[in-house]
Amino acid sequence: MPQVPRQASPVPSEQPHSATLIGSVQRAMRLLECVAEHEYGAPAKQLARETGLALPTAYHLLRTLVHEGYLHRDKGLFFLGDAAVRLSSSAAKQKRRSTVADALAHCRDAIGVPVYYALYRDGEIEVMCVSDTPGNPAVEEWADFRETAHAHAIGQCLLSQLDEDARRDHLDRHPVQSITPYTVRDSRTLLRRLDQARSAQPVTERQEYALGTVCAAIPITVGTTAATMAISLPVHQADRLLSAARQLQDEIGRLLGSLAISISI
Repeated sequence: MPQVPRQASPVPSEQPHSATLIGSVQRAMRLLECVAEHEYGAPAKQLARETGLALPTAYHLLRTLVHEGYLHRDKGLFFLGDAAVRLSSSAAKQKRRSTVADALAHCRDAIGVPVYYALYRDGEIEVMCVSDTPGNPAVEEWADFRETAHAHAIGQCLLSQLDEDARRDHLDRHPVQSITPYTVRDSRTLLRRLDQARSAQPVTERQEYALGTVCAAIPITVGTTAATMAISLPVHQADRLLSAARQLQDEIGRLLGSLAISISI
């Protein structure tokens, strides 16, 4: 049944965009930007002149920004404060994360599989980024990745890059345990497998972490940090695993710069 159109209510005329802006915030931001341009600090009179603010207004805003920690004053000069530095650091960290996420998304789309990036840092596995799609979902972390490095390709690849003492230390803290019927049974077998892993070659596992899933991980050395990029496939596509892993290897050389920056995230 068609609906009868309703008569539109009178709409008040839209206010100018500037009416929705808060002038004091705009002026404070201009002062912050101006201070940031002066590495060795600047006095209030100079800041007022360069921002076009009346001196009393500049003084009032500067005092407020100092009180809130966004600026600090030393011998009559204003510098960025700790709060502003934290904002800058957080923004830089977000940018680095975005760069890594973009790199993984490129590999995901090029290969048509979920892609993972992980590091071994401070004695633990850290999955830094995962890129998947509804049609190719990532493996669900049903058992803590940090505690089950022996069972998944990401963990095995990272452990293979460590020296023997570091491997044994990790396994002392996170002992080998059965996750599926295909999981490696004991640390001796795992260590022998890790010793046999060939440098720069994919590390593969088939249903050791998750039934119905096969995975491959490519070792990456970023400085002194062990890292890896990995892919996963449903077991019925297991015949694609090695060719997809080789395709991932081809992409990694072009992405090392993007991946390296994630060390500081």
